[in-house]
Amino acid sequence: MEAYIINVIVLGVISWTTAFLLVRRIFPKRSFDFCNRAVSTIHATLAVILTFLSVQDWGCPVCPLAAKSSPKQMQALAVSLSYMIYDLICCLFEKRVSLDNSIHHLVSIVGIGAGLAYEKCGSELVAALWVTEVSSPFLHLRELLKELGFRDTDLNLAVDILFAVIFTLGRMVCGPYITYVTVSASNPFVIKAMALGLQLVSAFWFYKIVRMVTHKLTKRTASKNVSSKLFTPKI
Repeated sequence: MEAYIINVIVLGVISWTTAFLLVRRIFPKRSFDFCNRAVSTIHATLAVILTFLSVQDWGCPVCPLAAKSSPKQMQALAVSLSYMIYDLICCLFEKRVSLDNSIHHLVSIVGIGAGLAYEKCGSELVAALWVTEVSSPFLHLRELLKELGFRDTDLNLAVDILFAVIFTLGRMVCGPYITYVTVSASNPFVIKAMALGLQLVSAFWFYKIVRMVTHKLTKRTASKNVSSKLFTPKI
C-alpha cells in the first residue's frame, strides 16, 4: 500500500471524527445516533460521487476486471475505508454493536484494505461500494426523521419504501452480478471471500427490510380501516 493512501486513511479517520464532534456541538440536544447518522449521510453521498467519478469504462462499469486500480479508485476506496474504521469505533462507543452490522464493517474493512494493499480489483470494488452506499442516505434519513418527530408519518413511510426499493435494486439486483464477476476473475482469494460475505450480509438485510416494509404497510392499512370505521356515520 502506497504511503499517500495510508495518509488518506489516517487523515480520513481524523476528519470523520472531527465532523462527528462538530455535529454534536451544533446539535447538542440530539442523540449520539442522530449525530453519527448525519456524518454517515455525508460519507454515503461523498462515496457515491467519488465512485461515480472513478469509473474507467461506462460501457462496462466493472471493467477492467482484476486490473490495477487507478489513482481515483484508490482514493475513493481509501476515503470509505477511513469512514468504516471511524464508524466501527463509533458504534463501540455508543454500545449499539449488532452482529450483522459488525460483520458488514469487518468484511468491508478487510475487503477494501486488501484491494488497496494489492492495488488491484479497483473496478469491482468501487462498483460494490457504489451499490452498497447508494441506498445509505435514505437508510439514515428514515432514522433521522424519527428523531425529528416524523415517526409513523406518510413522509417516513415514503422514505422507508424508497430506501427498500433502492436497496433491492442495488444490493439484490446489481450486487449478485458484481459478486459473480469478482469471484470469477483472477482476484486474490481474500477479495473473493469478502465479496461473498458482503453479498450474504446484504441478503440477510434484504430479508429484514422486506419484513419491515410488510409490517409497516400492514399496520398502515389496519390503522386506516379502523379510522374509517370510527368516522363512518351510522344509518
